[in-house]
Amino acid sequence: MTLTPAAAEKILADNFAPWVLDLGLSVVETGERHAVLRLPWSDRLAREGGGMSGQALMAAADTATVIAVSAARGAFGPMTTVQQSTSFQRAVLGADVLVDARITKLGKRMAFADITMTAEGADEPAARASTVYALLG
Repeated sequence: MTLTPAAAEKILADNFAPWVLDLGLSVVETGERHAVLRLPWSDRLAREGGGMSGQALMAAADTATVIAVSAARGAFGPMTTVQQSTSFQRAVLGADVLVDARITKLGKRMAFADITMTAEGADEPAARASTVYALLG
């Protein structure tokens, strides 16, 4: 059963802390083992120098993983981040970011994902992350 973007939006609204919702993330696409979210540009997310803050990008990657795992499982279930590693490659200036989370392994108790974060209109990623999740239910 494929998770629709509308169902994924409901997962966002029902299961995330208010400060995560304040990022303004929206679900662009869902598939069997992936999800793409949009992190809209906001001056509130910029750090000194005008680039989007790493904290915002990391939170978006973490959130996109939950949606991708839910898509792979067909529904949301309790899970928690075990590990996240992020590499920042170039600044995002004044552009939305597409956050593409791909499940690389889905087990009974653990899930692994690779996330690419690319400024809209850019050819090269701004950041990459890898995450490991414990599946609790």
